[in-house]
Amino acid sequence: MSDYLAPMTDTLDPDLAAMAEDELTRALTLSWRDLSTLTPWGDSFDGFSPAGRQVTVERNYLWAGDPGGDILCEVTVFGGPSRYDEGVRASRLVRKP
Repeated sequence: MSDYLAPMTDTLDPDLAAMAEDELTRALTLSWRDLSTLTPWGDSFDGFSPAGRQVTVERNYLWAGDPGGDILCEVTVFGGPSRYDEGVRASRLVRKP
């Protein structure tokens, strides 16, 4: 479970939430050491949600505070640019060892 899972609106879409959690798990397969060499960094790609909806996934690795410290990994899943505000964001800190 993410440290932070939130809808961008008042309601949580379970399909987008499931995809955000899954993508966050995948995004966190790299160690802090590996991530520290590419932070700050982000990307986006189009895919399909567990329910088969076409979605956009944005993934970001950001310094949570000072560079060289903890890394914040954020994943946002939404139904395309016009529906960004209806998406779901999941995030977790990768603590510096």
